[in-house]
Amino acid sequence: MIRNFIFSIFFFTGIVIISLIFLPSFFLPQKIVIFGGKLMGYWTEFCLRVFLSTKIIIKGKENIVKNQKFFIAASHQSMFETFYLQTIFNSPIFILKNELLLIPIFGWYLKKIGSISIKRNKVTKDNLGFLEEVFKKVTNSNRPLIIFPQGTRVLPNERPNFKKGAARIYEKLKIACQPIAINSGQVWPKKGVKIYKKNITISILPQIKNDLNKEEFIKILEEKIYSELDVIS
Repeated sequence: MIRNFIFSIFFFTGIVIISLIFLPSFFLPQKIVIFGGKLMGYWTEFCLRVFLSTKIIIKGKENIVKNQKFFIAASHQSMFETFYLQTIFNSPIFILKNELLLIPIFGWYLKKIGSISIKRNKVTKDNLGFLEEVFKKVTNSNRPLIIFPQGTRVLPNERPNFKKGAARIYEKLKIACQPIAINSGQVWPKKGVKIYKKNITISILPQIKNDLNKEEFIKILEEKIYSELDVIS
């Protein structure tokens, strides 16, 4: 419990300090704010290593898609991946729940870096134009989109069906998908205490090319990620 408390104090204090330091970047080019996001990712790694003796293992770097547009579909067990994946990939564009944009300062950052929000489980005017916004941002940027097809953070042993929105994005974008399995919940679960001296593995899987229909895609994506989670968990 003491380690958890110390980790939380240092981690969130660091995130707040980085946020305050980069406040002037709201009036500067977007790439400055994106650099601040990367620093938060490295700070996350530092706090995990120092206070929880956690090592981050990255498998499959050779599978990272190169020289073409792609989007990332990652498992979601923790706050960890929302910070750390920014250090691996070229400043990904996040799809996130609308409530996060309402957080003072942090929500402003999310808007500035071009995150796309959606109101979950609701039919709204904004949600109806969601796919068009995704298509426009991906088309006009070299940054990869990142989605969490489980829809929310889940426990390490949970295996919910992936949301159909991931298949609609695949069909709309007509680009390759980079699947990623992350067992972060074994160290940093969505609820409860964090676990000391356990490693986090990020497994970057071979791309799924855009030559499937959306039903085939979501089935293969789910099988690939859950099969890998069974291996690294």
